[in-house]
Amino acid sequence: MSSSVLIQFAHPALEKSRVNRHLIQAVRDLPGVFFNDLYENYPDFQIDVRHEQELLRRHATIIFMHPFYWYSSPAIVKEWLDLVLEHGFAYGQTGKELVGKRMLNAVTAAGPQEAYRPEGYNKFTMRHLLSPFEQTANLCGMQYLAPFVVHGSLHMHSLAEVMPYVRLYRSIVQALVEDKVDYAAAAKAESLNTILFSETSFS
Repeated sequence: MSSSVLIQFAHPALEKSRVNRHLIQAVRDLPGVFFNDLYENYPDFQIDVRHEQELLRRHATIIFMHPFYWYSSPAIVKEWLDLVLEHGFAYGQTGKELVGKRMLNAVTAAGPQEAYRPEGYNKFTMRHLLSPFEQTANLCGMQYLAPFVVHGSLHMHSLAEVMPYVRLYRSIVQALVEDKVDYAAAAKAESLNTILFSETSFS
C-alpha cells in the first residue's frame, strides 16, 4: 500500500543553506512526493489559500521542512498556518478535512543534539519546542509524528558530513510513501532519526 507525502518547504535564504539543498535533492523527485516551496511560490506572502487547502486534501502526510529559527519556523510557515488552516476546513464542528492525516517537522538546527535536553543550553528537547505544531495537528484531528532533525548544521562543511542525514531522510520519506512506518512508535518517539520502521531497513 502506498501513501502520498506533501513537503511544505520553507527556507528564506536557500542559497546560504549548508544542508537543506542536499536534503531537497534526495526527496523531491521520489514518486508519491509533492514538493511545495513556500518562499519560491509566495515571495510576497500572498498565499493561495484554496490551492494550499486542495494540496492538503490530496496528501496523507504533511511534512513541514525548514530550518529551526528562534525555536520555531521561518515566518512564512506561521503565515501559512494562520491563513490555510481555517475554521470549518481544518477544525471546528464541520472542519474535518484533515482528520486521519499525519504531520511532522523535518528541521535543521545549528546547535548540537546535547543542547536540546533539559540540562542542555536550550533547556528543552526539540520535540518539546515543536509542541505548537503537535497541538495544531491534534486540533485538526491529525496524528503528529516525531520530527526528523539534523543537529549541528552550522558546523557541517563537507558533503561527507551531510550525506548520512541525506540518506536517512530519503529512507524516512520513502517509508512514509510506502506506508511502512510503525506510526504508533513514530508518534511516541523523541525523533524519527532513530525510530524503527516496519519492513524497512536503513543502510
